[in-house]
Amino acid sequence: MQTSTQPAGTRRRDITSGLLMLLFVLLGILFLSACGHPKQAHVNVPPPPPPASTTEPTESRSAANVPAPKTVPKPKEEASAEADLAEPTLPANARPVATETGLASWYGPPYHNRRGSNGEIYNMHAMTAAHRTFPLGSIVRVTNLKTGSTTLVRITDRGPFIPGRVVDLSLAAAQKLDVWKPGVAKVKVELMQSSASPASPGKWAVQIGGFPHEPAATKLADHLKRRYHTANVLCFASPVGDWWIRIRVLDDDHERAQKLAAETQTPEGSVFVVRLD
Repeated sequence: MQTSTQPAGTRRRDITSGLLMLLFVLLGILFLSACGHPKQAHVNVPPPPPPASTTEPTESRSAANVPAPKTVPKPKEEASAEADLAEPTLPANARPVATETGLASWYGPPYHNRRGSNGEIYNMHAMTAAHRTFPLGSIVRVTNLKTGSTTLVRITDRGPFIPGRVVDLSLAAAQKLDVWKPGVAKVKVELMQSSASPASPGKWAVQIGGFPHEPAATKLADHLKRRYHTANVLCFASPVGDWWIRIRVLDDDHERAQKLAAETQTPEGSVFVVRLD
């Protein structure tokens, strides 16, 4: 057996070096162990979508169960206004009661929205007309002899008070009959439905005018009052500013009115027999 001759100091250094080497080995093992299990990164992952519904959405289902909105009827006032503007109607078997031919004119402002002879407020957009002798409320068919246009109108007023003219149309009727632009047109007027019975005598008067100035109208009115004591003589201004005389004879009699008209002469204007009802 050999005896070691290595000095003691050298052995201690070797032991220390071995221990250090062993420590480094252990640290290396621990480091490699930590690297083998890396820390998981934190990621915000959105939640999964909810499962698809097999039923209809509540809103759609509710809408399907709601009944369709009902048509709201128009107020009575609005329906009545539309009826007043509409063209009158007649039975299919209606035949003319009387016929005349002459000139038609039309009237709008300043008569629009003023009271007419029948007591109603005149509306130039309604299918109405003025006539001197047909009973108020009668239905008349007017035909433009040049264009062939025809329409039905309701008589609501008195006029026209111009010689040669037989009917004064509302603006709406004049537009339908092609009278609006020319202002005057030759027409045929047919009384289709009378508001008065054939046996009704009616109420009649005489109308004279128009006078451009009041003194001339007043002078003639005073003369007629002195001459016809039983007559009611009225002098008045029209909406356009001219002056008129209306004479209501005794009992509103037709023959008396015709006789007075034939006997009366005027320096201005014209004399007309006019029906009041």
